[in-house]
Amino acid sequence: MAVIKTEGLTKKFDALTAVDNLNLEVQEGEIFGLVGPDGAGKTTTMRLLTSILDPTAGNAWVYNKHTVKEAESLKECIAYMSQRFGLYEELSVIENINFYADVYGVPRNKRQESVDRLLGFSGLLPFKQRLAGKLSGGMKQKLGLACALIHTPKVLFLDEPTNGVDPVSRRDFWNILYGLLKEKVTIFCSTCYLDEAERCHRVGLMHKGKLLRCDYPDSIKKECSVKTLEEAFVIIINEYERKQSK
Repeated sequence: MAVIKTEGLTKKFDALTAVDNLNLEVQEGEIFGLVGPDGAGKTTTMRLLTSILDPTAGNAWVYNKHTVKEAESLKECIAYMSQRFGLYEELSVIENINFYADVYGVPRNKRQESVDRLLGFSGLLPFKQRLAGKLSGGMKQKLGLACALIHTPKVLFLDEPTNGVDPVSRRDFWNILYGLLKEKVTIFCSTCYLDEAERCHRVGLMHKGKLLRCDYPDSIKKECSVKTLEEAFVIIINEYERKQSK
């Protein structure tokens, strides 16, 4: 079952085409990784899929809801963790989680089980009274994820969630993501780390607003006869640029 689907999705900002005729499907229960250089269109794509931006052309559906026509009801099914997730540093870990539970309308008499579960699997239970501003970068990302998950979304959007985080915290964060798959959460993430892209079930390579490849990591490497995604993506982008220059 495709829980994310786009048809000709396009977003223009004046003369700049940030997302160009994107056709994509993401299946239920998979981790899909969107990779590409800065300015490729990754964040714009995510904002289109989460109803933050309206497209210039084309359509998109998430969990069978149209991102423009059903934007309000869509927000109940998804969570979006942006590059600068809005944690409140003067609040404690538990106060941040409760704040987002209030924002998402999670009933107070039903939230304790979710709060305990999120604190447990994120490893934040011993730090629940610590101010968010006193957390390390990796712990802040885990807290951001816990806040995003408090209303039990079906689809989780993560925009470069481990950017600037130390390797150990990155590994822990990905272990949490794999744990979410057991709860049938579909994960759509962008990343600037190609070793992380290797952890995804499928990856899409964006460049200048266009989706150049979308396949399993091993299939992309095999196609390019290389051992790493980094080598493969350099080949694919160079090939695209050569064709454009003719």
